[in-house]
Amino acid sequence: MGSPFGLKGFVKIKSFSGEISHFSRLKKVTLKQGSTEQSWDIAETLSQGDTMLIRFAGVDSPEAAGALKGAQIIAGREFAAPLKEGEFYVEDLKEIDVLNKEGSVLGHIINVMEGGGGDLVELKLLSGLVRIVPFRNEFFGDVNLKEGKIVLLETWILE
Repeated sequence: MGSPFGLKGFVKIKSFSGEISHFSRLKKVTLKQGSTEQSWDIAETLSQGDTMLIRFAGVDSPEAAGALKGAQIIAGREFAAPLKEGEFYVEDLKEIDVLNKEGSVLGHIINVMEGGGGDLVELKLLSGLVRIVPFRNEFFGDVNLKEGKIVLLETWILE
């Protein structure tokens, strides 16, 4: 979440997907700040162009809203932003097997992180070693979530 907005305790929402309309359907969310998670009721939402503002129940001042800055909003899948072709939810990529072009399992994805030039996949190899690989078309192909596998096209990147 972003900065407080106005005098009533609203906070600006930063959407990773760029979509904001789905936030207006939320009634209750979990806010994660560091290792702490807390459930919050949503009192009000306002859309201002490409910015969404949310006021949480019990948060009625800019100071109280400021305490929520930087928190992540966690909501049920039914409220998630719609995906475009070639997009995936990070949670769906975690734990899927990574195969080479020949179909042999190399390891599995343990995390997806934001990097300066795009997303990075944290890959745990069968040997136990962990490698970071850019989640780009040059390196990954054929993402099959139903079968729980993804193909790593360039295995040299693991060396």
